[in-house]
Amino acid sequence: MWWVVLDAELAVHREASAFLACLQGGDRSPHTVRAYAGRAALFLGWCAGQGVDWRGIELAELARFKHWLEVTPTRIGRPRSGTTINAILTGVCELLRFCARTGLIEAAVAERLSEPRWLRFTPPGFDTGESGQFRAVRSRALKARAQTPFPEALTGEQLATVLGCCRRPRELFLVILLRDTGLRIGEALGLRRCDMHLLPDSRTLGCAVVGAHVHVRHRANPNGALAKSRFPRTVPVSDAVLAGYADYQHERAGLVGADGTEMVLVNLYHQPLGAPMTYRAAKGFFDRLASECGFPVRPHMLRHTAATNWVRAGVDLDVVRALLGHASLASTTVYLHARDEDKRRAVETVAAGRRYQ
Repeated sequence: MWWVVLDAELAVHREASAFLACLQGGDRSPHTVRAYAGRAALFLGWCAGQGVDWRGIELAELARFKHWLEVTPTRIGRPRSGTTINAILTGVCELLRFCARTGLIEAAVAERLSEPRWLRFTPPGFDTGESGQFRAVRSRALKARAQTPFPEALTGEQLATVLGCCRRPRELFLVILLRDTGLRIGEALGLRRCDMHLLPDSRTLGCAVVGAHVHVRHRANPNGALAKSRFPRTVPVSDAVLAGYADYQHERAGLVGADGTEMVLVNLYHQPLGAPMTYRAAKGFFDRLASECGFPVRPHMLRHTAATNWVRAGVDLDVVRALLGHASLASTTVYLHARDEDKRRAVETVAAGRRYQ
């Protein structure tokens, strides 16, 4: 699927569509390309409505756009959060930088979007250089104030409810897989049978990794699923994943037989039977789970749940980063933040004269 941006006359916007094609050609995930398409369309639509020439936009005009984002609700009537506004501004800056690199606009337009900044505090693992020369960076000139919420994770009771709402083996397997491995939904949908090394010893398959595990690889898949990270990794699997996979394979063989696809997750309950499961089908499943459970249930919440449980069990942060496939340790440190219930338990425990554990 190729995304394009249309102007007010429903003609293809050449520069924005070229930007999206570049993203898709760079193996960015379908969700990322779709998000950037919406952000580019929002910006270009605002410029057209305000009579602003986006090809030569000034910083003051971009500040007006930022203010408009802050005071104008979305189509469903909700105000935009600071995180959402920053994501939109990032998309706009990436669009303008792409146009500057390809000669579609003046380079000065992209240069005025950022300003020099000295990093007084650096994230874990950041290399500042021998003399601190890497502390000098360029930062986006316009930013909205945003809070960093704790990642949404499911409690033990909520997980039990979710598992209880899974009606069939494939549904149960998918939830257990995401819960125990922390895979992204795109990584799970992109798994192939050759990635499932579920024997105690896989050396006969040419794999030196010990124990049951899955391989996560960045590649094109027939269902459009794509692993976010370009670097392959292995993730060990639990006994619950092994049992769930066995039940699912039995169900799959009974419903579709030899379907001829090597994808692990396939359609079993609607046509075309045996076809690789898509993002849309996965979203429909999790929407049903949320409706039946009475609370939000999304694939990424299971990833957050896995990471949160690992950190709270005392797993080293470097190990958690490797399991999740994070490129930077800074992405993993978000799971170190204390939740409200953690702070309350600390205060109440000490106030009662007990030892905090």
